[in-house]
Amino acid sequence: MDERHRGRSGEIAQKHGNTFVSTLRKIYGPAFAPACGDSEKLFEALHTLDEPSLARLVQDHESSELEAKIKRAR
Repeated sequence: MDERHRGRSGEIAQKHGNTFVSTLRKIYGPAFAPACGDSEKLFEALHTLDEPSLARLVQDHESSELEAKIKRAR
């Protein structure tokens, strides 16, 4: 996996770690984090995210859109 993505995951975990995978699936669709359960929180799931799921999170985090998307999905 791209080291940039893995390096950014720590920042994402600090800011959005308590977000449930089910909330992120409302944003990114049912294929987001396929190896994770709906009730897992992002900080628990980050180490098992597939590249497409992590890339989407990093992209939205870097563009400062992730927080707004999470708020709308809740």
